[in-house]
Amino acid sequence: MNKQELIVTSPSFKDEEWIPRKHSARAEDVSPQLNLQGISPKGKTIAITMDDTSHPLFPNYNHWVIWNIPVQEIIPEALPHAKVLDDLGGAIQGMAYGKNRYKGPKPPFKTIHQYVFTVYVLDCSCDLGSNSKKTDLVKEMEGHIIQTARLSGKFQSYRKEG
Repeated sequence: MNKQELIVTSPSFKDEEWIPRKHSARAEDVSPQLNLQGISPKGKTIAITMDDTSHPLFPNYNHWVIWNIPVQEIIPEALPHAKVLDDLGGAIQGMAYGKNRYKGPKPPFKTIHQYVFTVYVLDCSCDLGSNSKKTDLVKEMEGHIIQTARLSGKFQSYRKEG
């Protein structure tokens, strides 16, 4: 059986490139638009996590966790700060660094940190409350992940863009 590949991209930045300041906690702190290609027809919902993979004290420090997004090819930019996103089919944002919202990069000083957005296509909805964390979501998704894809970007707090 040939498994279809899920691809995640963003109009804001290319994989392994610089995340624009707009998407950081040093500026507007808005989530980037994510575009998905190759979603399996068996998918029911989408979950997304965003982690700082280079945090020196807390490896894979979670900045954002959201689940129960209806299957769609575009996750819009600047999702609202809320536990439940009615305009996104009742998707739930859990507890992460952003506390029920996206919280963008904000590494200290001039350090460069790497951030990874992981998109999961699931064959179900997750029965978790908004106080749930990434660890709860990972456990809930066990046996239900149809596809995964990653988009990675780097950020430096006082880097000049341009």
